Amino acid sequence: MAKQITYRRVYEETAPKDGKRVLVDRVWPRGMRKEDAHLDEWLRDVAPSSELRKWYGHEPSRFTEFRHRYLAELRDAGHREAAEHLRDLAAHDKLMLLTATKDVDHSQAAVLAEWLNKSR
Repeated sequence: MAKQITYRRVYEETAPKDGKRVLVDRVWPRGMRKEDAHLDEWLRDVAPSSELRKWYGHEPSRFTEFRHRYLAELRDAGHREAAEHLRDLAAHDKLMLLTATKDVDHSQAAVLAEWLNKSR
């Protein structure tokens, strides 16, 4: 049976159906205390590089290009190990990818969820 991979904002309330909760942001969410995040892991090395994140600036008009560049980054040496770890987590557990981004449908969490679902 395929495991469910979903995503949402880290600020939203936790739920028993979340499964493993993994923060996929490079920087810690503003105003969030670590004990309030209820994370299983913080996988910053799977997040977009600082350069890509700054270029993107969460501009929806750049999302298609961001997605393309980010998927390429997931194959580079700096991201590969974390990406494989995330893929392994997704193969064994229900997975909730978390981000602080307001527009989650145009975020790295959305790209990762799509990537993980396609790679199964």
